[in-house]
Amino acid sequence: MADKPVYEEASIDGQPSKLASIPASDTTVWADASPLLQAACAGLRDGELIHGDNFNLFAAMSALEIMDPKMDSGIVCTYYSIDEAIENGAAPIPISLDSTIDVCRTIDIMDHLLACEAAWHKGHSLAQTVFSCIYLLRLDRTAPHALLHSYCRIIRATCKAVVSVVSDARTHEEEDLFTMTYGLPLNGDGDDKCLSILNAVEETISRQLRACKATSSKRRLPEDLEPLQSNPNLEEGFCKALLCRLRFRKHFFHVLSCMKRPQGRGLESARKHIASCLTELESILKSADFLRSCFDESCEGDIDDKTTASGFEPIGFDAMLNSRLSAPTPPRAIKILSWKKGVEYFVKLLHDLDVICSYSLDPHLESLLRFVVQFQKSQPDLVARSHLQLLLVQDGKLYGRDPFFAVINKAAALPEATKNHDIQKNESFLQLGMLVMNLLKILCTNAAWQRRKLGKFLQDWRVIYVQLELAFRNEYGEVSSSSNDENTCMKIFQHILLWVEEQTFWIAFRFLILGFELELYSTGEYCMVYWYLYAVLIKLAEKTHLMMAVSHDTAKRKGKKKKDSPKDLARESRIPPAVLFLQCYICLAEGLTMYLSRCLLL
Repeated sequence: MADKPVYEEASIDGQPSKLASIPASDTTVWADASPLLQAACAGLRDGELIHGDNFNLFAAMSALEIMDPKMDSGIVCTYYSIDEAIENGAAPIPISLDSTIDVCRTIDIMDHLLACEAAWHKGHSLAQTVFSCIYLLRLDRTAPHALLHSYCRIIRATCKAVVSVVSDARTHEEEDLFTMTYGLPLNGDGDDKCLSILNAVEETISRQLRACKATSSKRRLPEDLEPLQSNPNLEEGFCKALLCRLRFRKHFFHVLSCMKRPQGRGLESARKHIASCLTELESILKSADFLRSCFDESCEGDIDDKTTASGFEPIGFDAMLNSRLSAPTPPRAIKILSWKKGVEYFVKLLHDLDVICSYSLDPHLESLLRFVVQFQKSQPDLVARSHLQLLLVQDGKLYGRDPFFAVINKAAALPEATKNHDIQKNESFLQLGMLVMNLLKILCTNAAWQRRKLGKFLQDWRVIYVQLELAFRNEYGEVSSSSNDENTCMKIFQHILLWVEEQTFWIAFRFLILGFELELYSTGEYCMVYWYLYAVLIKLAEKTHLMMAVSHDTAKRKGKKKKDSPKDLARESRIPPAVLFLQCYICLAEGLTMYLSRCLLL
């Protein structure tokens, strides 16, 4: 073991072999490290490692085991540099001198990039997934190949947009490498023109498809329009297969752009592009039969495990070419998703984004929390959750337009006129607004991280309640007769204190429920957990009922009714549906607690 990789490589005859990525120079002398390593191995027992005086636990976890394919980032590389890979013909331009094969292999590259992108979204390194494509690493080389060049540029622009969204939202897990770009060429000059280049290529192929559909008697092929490939019988199928892939890329890039517009202004446009994306994905799936029938030769293995629709291995990829860029740790073992699973991932992602875009941007916090919890039940992936958080919290405001004090004001059933009261400048109210904003961000994380954060977050809500209560007593505890303004401040404090209690019990309830979703409780703990739920739900129902009574009282005084009608009195005596629902939960928790306690006694 060693705390850094050894780049010297000895040949069979004992002479050092010079690696292409580290050429010898006037200041570099290559030396054979084999005798040193053999001597070290002879003196080491199992479990021991070579290290310096400043070696620590982090370095031990990051140590590389020399000559181990899984732990040595240097040994598993087919090529040691991009230039070496290109010189050995790993990413030829054109891909083939046969135009039919060239088009088919280009589609394979498109399909494999889709599978790589899905694997990246699932948490793998960008360097070992999307940017395992040599064409992306040397994008200028693809300029003579208009089709491949336009597709690679839109891929790079899409990756940049996704990294930007996830970085801004900061919902990715602590151990996630999603936003790390490792100095890859993610930003390129002229990337803002990627859509215009893609549109030009799309238009050319569309013209070719229209020409294919027309009979020779009705329309001749325009002189300036060359066929994509040499086989006239395959031309229409290739045109359709290419168009649906190019159009999907275009519409998906529009979805990302529209959803990032401030205050949800682009949500309606995003939904239209999402519908177009889903249509193109259906066409992409249908093109698989045609692509497999283009050649007489059949691919080996199960077609469902392949990363391309045709089933052939793509040209121009090397997953370990960037392994040294991944992190100061050994490279991860990455299995790229199959092409079908990649398409399925994007279908689910688009459906999740459509749910976000269809939300009405309700300013009521209770409805918003209910929506986020319901949305999380579909187990959305990181990209969808990041978009949700960016929609909810923008510039320190809800949806980028509603100050959080106004949101709390509405949730605490206070009159509309109090939302601009100067009391919002009080330090405790500023902290409360931050807590609400952080609550929304936490609810947009994955279930495991969400539960861990909520467990710590409960203490913050308890502290803010104590701070608000102390501020209330210091300000109004000894006042016998108050002015109207002071009465307003007292009302704000009283309503918000009640609302903070309700939210605290709601967070505790959410924390306990997430334990069931994550399957964290053992069988012996169920009785105790249901008893906790029973106690929390009773308090939550009590506070919810009080909040609804206060809200009804506020609305009643606002209406300035002189006499209450019998219908109003009957309505007041009923238990609100939300409280009834909580009471059902209480009865369920109580019943399960008693049942499980008896089972344990038996």
